[in-house]
Amino acid sequence: MDLNKDVKYIKGVGPNRVQLLNKLGIFTLKDLITYYPRTYEDRSKPRNIAECANGDEVLIEAVACGSLSDVRLKGKTMQKLLVRDETGSCTITWFNQSYLKNKFEIGKSYKFYGKIVNNFGKITMTSPVFDEDKKNFNTGKIIPLYPLTYQLSQNVLRRIMEAGLAEVEGKLEETLPNYLLEEYRLETINEATKYIHFPRELKDFEQARKRLVFEELLCTQLALLTLKNSYCKDEQGISFNKNVKMSDVINQLPFKLTKAQIRVLEEIDHNMEAKTSMNRLLQGDVGSGKTVVAICAAYKAVKCGYQVAIMVPTAILATQHLENFQKMLEQLNIKCELLISGITKKKKEQLLERLANGDIDILIGTHAMIEENVIFKNLGLVVTDEQHRFGVKQRTKIAEKGKNPDVLVMTATPIPRTLALILYGDLDISIIDELPPNRKKIETFAVNTKMTQRVNGFIEQQIQEGRQAYIVCPLVEENEELDLKSVEQLYEIYQKKVFPQYKVECIHGKMRPKQKDEIMEKFKAKQIDILISTTVIEVGVDVPNSNIMVIENAERFGLAQLHQLRGRVGRGNYQSYCILKYEGKSETVKERMKVMCSTNDGFVISEKDLELRGSGDFFGTMQHGIPEFKIANLFEDMPILKCVQEIATKILQHDPRLEETKNLLLKDLIKDKFMKRIEI
Repeated sequence: MDLNKDVKYIKGVGPNRVQLLNKLGIFTLKDLITYYPRTYEDRSKPRNIAECANGDEVLIEAVACGSLSDVRLKGKTMQKLLVRDETGSCTITWFNQSYLKNKFEIGKSYKFYGKIVNNFGKITMTSPVFDEDKKNFNTGKIIPLYPLTYQLSQNVLRRIMEAGLAEVEGKLEETLPNYLLEEYRLETINEATKYIHFPRELKDFEQARKRLVFEELLCTQLALLTLKNSYCKDEQGISFNKNVKMSDVINQLPFKLTKAQIRVLEEIDHNMEAKTSMNRLLQGDVGSGKTVVAICAAYKAVKCGYQVAIMVPTAILATQHLENFQKMLEQLNIKCELLISGITKKKKEQLLERLANGDIDILIGTHAMIEENVIFKNLGLVVTDEQHRFGVKQRTKIAEKGKNPDVLVMTATPIPRTLALILYGDLDISIIDELPPNRKKIETFAVNTKMTQRVNGFIEQQIQEGRQAYIVCPLVEENEELDLKSVEQLYEIYQKKVFPQYKVECIHGKMRPKQKDEIMEKFKAKQIDILISTTVIEVGVDVPNSNIMVIENAERFGLAQLHQLRGRVGRGNYQSYCILKYEGKSETVKERMKVMCSTNDGFVISEKDLELRGSGDFFGTMQHGIPEFKIANLFEDMPILKCVQEIATKILQHDPRLEETKNLLLKDLIKDKFMKRIEI
């Protein structure tokens, strides 16, 4: 049995369906059987018709009382079938399904599963799934429901899944050691894989899920702890001079630091003076003053005779950092330079020569800094900003340009502390949990699309007062081409119909970096009034004059992302506003909009985001440089998470390299899931 077999060779797939499966990330047999259901419908227990309440989703077993009849209704054809059981009757209806004409025989029993409408005792069910009495494909059992792509139905995917599971039944090699299966009463991999897709009863599903979540989280914990241990090898880190005080630069600042900033600087100072290398994550909400902390740490490193590398995701952010660093450090005789892909060849050659000679103290740049020809004379501190844009691998690569330099990783993506300890298990954690006192609260309003005219009027009023606006486009199922189309359509509407009198521009991920930087520079220079954008502005330049952000289809974004986007405004002295335009009446959508309007605290928002959406959406692979969770939900599965963290620590204490025979399966599991990211 080959788990890497192409999914196109599985029964029921074929050339058309293989493309649809590929869109779901299913390329192999292994991808298929690990594509887990998002939920289940219990269609196993039939209900008497007379007992069905309005809105119930139920299974009924009933006899067809007549033939299927066609009813014409405003250009549509409706099919009707009257069915009856011992307690009452129900009218089943379908729309434009004339092929059902010969599916039902009078007097024969069928099973129907769907939503009941009970109007004063008149019971109907619309478009149910059904089976003949003795058959159990759509009904009579617990049915898995999968996340789908357009054009691929649940029925089709279930049939393909059944064919895939038939190929592997009883043949999967165990991935967890016996001692763990026995001690924690976990199912075997074969049982868990079978019952996660097609449980006989809900207890089967619960047992299967427990096993698979346990494995996924244990694997992640072992990998991260192994990574942390590899940082803490016997090799000594840099012990920075205790006599060089950060207070020298703090006293030069034109503002007072917050208590949180001072606490974090003490933690960093302690790390830098220790013999082992610092590997610290600095979390702080948008605008909490992380850059100042980085400047103070960089000052200490330089005055102790070392160079500093500051790596950021975009050229425009690098330029912004350069301005901030120069403003505070040039007067202290510290030389800062910029390395981005846009600089001329000659300038780059000169810069690299000065860097290698030690004439540059602090180099700020994009991932261009990872290139082999970038050589530091004496690199002592590496700072990566917006960690979720860089994987573990990139951060390690820049650190390798020095001899065990200290590493400070900064992020404005708020992650609940308990999760941060687990997701960034390879790092110590500092949190700036207060904003500077001069930061004004961004007023946030959630409105439905009926309010569009009023919103446009408000934008116009702000622009007339000399301000600028961001309008953020909805995400379209993570599809770059559709995202591009939607941002361009929105640009057309605003430029030609809504605000022809103003300078409107658009920016999106498909543009060349240089083009994006030029547009952002124009926006910063007040040459653009309204900027239509995709989420590329989530990590971006400060534009103090921009005080209004409108987010279209806000219901399509996660709360953490909405909060990140909102942080683009409120950077200046003006009262700032964020308007969330949303569609849909579901309670979850309303609840999410309410959270955004009631708090500006990123950590509160991230907790709620996790609770409402689960970790699958909350953390993409890009967030932390580790594989996405296929089944674990970090909010629901916190007890398992804490349990496996203890288990992983215990295992690695006794067997740091997983070399004992009983742990070889765990070693293989980590290598399989993390591939080349982690060396064991």
